[in-house]
Formats: sequence, structure tokens, C-alpha cells
Amino acid sequence: MSARQEDQWLIVSDIDDTLTGDRNALDCLWETMQSYRGLVLLALNSSRPAASVDATIRSEFPPDFAPDAIITGLGTEIRIGSAFMADWSRQLESWPRQQIVDLVLRFGHRLHPDEFQSRGKASFAVPDAQAVDILLDALADEGLPVQALYTGESDLDFIAPEAGKDKAMMFVARHFGVPQGRVIAAGDSGNDLAMFEAADRAIAVGNARRELRHRAPRYKTYFARAAHAAGVHEGLQAFGVLPS
Repeated sequence: MSARQEDQWLIVSDIDDTLTGDRNALDCLWETMQSYRGLVLLALNSSRPAASVDATIRSEFPPDFAPDAIITGLGTEIRIGSAFMADWSRQLESWPRQQIVDLVLRFGHRLHPDEFQSRGKASFAVPDAQAVDILLDALADEGLPVQALYTGESDLDFIAPEAGKDKAMMFVARHFGVPQGRVIAAGDSGNDLAMFEAADRAIAVGNARRELRHRAPRYKTYFARAAHAAGVHEGLQAFGVLPS
């Protein structure tokens, strides 16, 4: 491993209400990170689909913003530049997505629009937790493997067991050769918890929701006072990644 790689950090950040919410703070964070390109790598990690994330980058990020990687679709898609990573996509090819979709449709639930689907993810409108439990039992009876994420507001996502925001994060770290101990996750909500648990260190921004603040691993999480991108900046300074 080169000296350059030994010094690298990988920052993997949620987007909504973590980096977004304060444009001035985001501009400041990005300007600072630009001075450390190659040593401080940045990956975005969003539950939203790729097209939706791209629209947010165009409208809410600096014009020259260019992350090193973008993870979308609840950790089922990874892009480096404009190209999806074939090595990651191949890991999900054996997941029996169509069988899972067919089973859920037989129970009368509807698929969300195509933009919310991916090879490793199937998203449905399911009315309540009881219906989710019935589906999970049926999938288990058929031997169909899934990770289930239910918002409690009728949105049910099934993803491949090999996928997830945490697993995709670590795949990106291995791709760039980032050494152990130098992966930092940043987020604001409960669906970032898996990233926090998998990362070496974590930053909960000042506006983080209760479910993340209460469940984040306290021994390695920095709880920022500042909100949004300013909180990410504060955490990176506290960890010594960026200068104070």
C-alpha cells in the first residue's frame, strides 16, 4: 500500500438533512474538502433512487461538486463517476427478485413506480405492519431471502441480503483501498444506523433524529452541535480529518 493510501480517509454521508439543509455550510465543507482531494474521499449514500439523487445534486449542491462514489437505492447501486460498478451489481444477480415480486403481488399489494426499483431492491405499498408480517412469513415459507425495511407509512422495501447502505459503504472502501480504521459515516436518521455500526467512526449531525441519537454506538460516534453540512464539517475537524 502506498503512503498516499495509508493516509486516506473515506467519508460516507447520507444526503437529505445531513449534507443538505444549509447551502452555505455545504459550500464551505466542499471548498475545504477540495483542498484534500485524494486524501479525503467522499461517497454519498442515499436510500433514494439514482435519478432522484442526481436531481438533488444538480439543484442543491455546488456546481463543481463531484463525489468519489454515489450509493443509491438503499445500498443496491454504486456508481463511480457515471458508471455503475459491475462487480457490485454481479453480487446481486442471483437474488430471486422476480419470485419475490410475484409473491407480494399475489397478496394484492402494488409495486412502487419503476424509478424506485433496482436489481437488488423491490419496493411496495403495504398498508400496515400486520400485512408486512404476513408477507415475511410467506417469503420465509418459500425460502426467499430478503432484508425488509418498513417505514410505518406504507412503504415496504425488500433488498437482497448482500446489499445495504452498510455493505455498499464497505465495498466502496475496499475498492479505493482505504485502510481499516479510516471509514467515517455521517447521517441524521435511523436508516443511517447500519452505516454507523459498520464504519470505524461516525458523525451524527446536530439535527439528527431521536432514533439515531439514542441508538448510535456512543464509543465511536461524534455528536455534532452544528446542523446539516456544518455538523459533518465539525465532526471531521473533531476527528482530525480536516483542520480546525
